[in-house]
Amino acid sequence: MRILIADDHTLFRESLNSMLTSRGFEVVGEAREGREAVDLARRLRPDLVLMDLAMPGLDGLSATRL
Repeated sequence: MRILIADDHTLFRESLNSMLTSRGFEVVGEAREGREAVDLARRLRPDLVLMDLAMPGLDGLSATRL
């Protein structure tokens, strides 16, 4: 499964990435804010996006709608 992680906390993104990859999942990208998540999702076409709802700029809920 190809996964995109979107969260504004670097340590959380890195920890989640490590946990998922150690369990055999493929993390295809990481985004720091909503607009970046939308751009990466369109470009990378992951199977799943793990999206934080409270991020600076474009929040996760608005990014998910896009």
